[in-house]
Amino acid sequence: MNELMRLNKFISHNTKYSRREADKLIQEGKVRVNGKTNTDLSLKVSYDDAVEVNNNRVFKKEEFTVIVYNKPKGELVSKKDDRGRRTVFDTLPKKFAHFTSVGRLDFASEGLLLLTDAAAIASALMKSDLERVYYIKIRGVVSEAMIYAMQNGLELLDASKGAHSHSKVKSMSFAPFLSYQIFGSSSGYTKLKVMISEGKNRELRRFFAHFDAEIVDLKRVSYGIVDLGVLKSGRHRFLTNAEYEGLRDFLKENKVYY
Repeated sequence: MNELMRLNKFISHNTKYSRREADKLIQEGKVRVNGKTNTDLSLKVSYDDAVEVNNNRVFKKEEFTVIVYNKPKGELVSKKDDRGRRTVFDTLPKKFAHFTSVGRLDFASEGLLLLTDAAAIASALMKSDLERVYYIKIRGVVSEAMIYAMQNGLELLDASKGAHSHSKVKSMSFAPFLSYQIFGSSSGYTKLKVMISEGKNRELRRFFAHFDAEIVDLKRVSYGIVDLGVLKSGRHRFLTNAEYEGLRDFLKENKVYY
């Protein structure tokens, strides 16, 4: 017997629909399970069940695609924006409109963003401890307290500095940085290269804001074995064969099924 999962998760993992879109299809009576129309959002199914969406059978997704996008500043990692701001999907070709981003880079950040058509893979990568490397520029200098926190981690009951005003995440625990390199200071600014193993909400902005050091530039240049390389801003590429092999090894080691 295959593992049971919520019906919306089953649909989103194996089709182009998001979980929210799957919920709507279920509520509209467009989903059948084992020949019967189902409107129960709480129903759990397995790959032994026959699930149909709009009269089309949903089969287990065996292949997946991952792309690397060099996100420019001034784009949201979102399907759409109620304020009319540009999103990454406005720039990417329409054939990637159903892809899911692996985490986010905020509006003012740039650099490497992974997107995939397999929601299970996106979720696994987001929750992983794979190394993320960033080049950042802060307003101010690197203090001894900041260095201690980078080396030993940091616990904040109030991590609202550096967060969006509407963020529901107030407290935050920061693991020790895997590495950091300080390039020096000039004109009141300091440039650093940091490597972390987490992808929490505006984590780096909150960390440095705690020390009253605002991040003015942030660029992610690698995620696990995937490097941004010479990919130009606003452009995308597919993973290389070696990167796909590394990703499959990661999925196998972490027992991620897609």
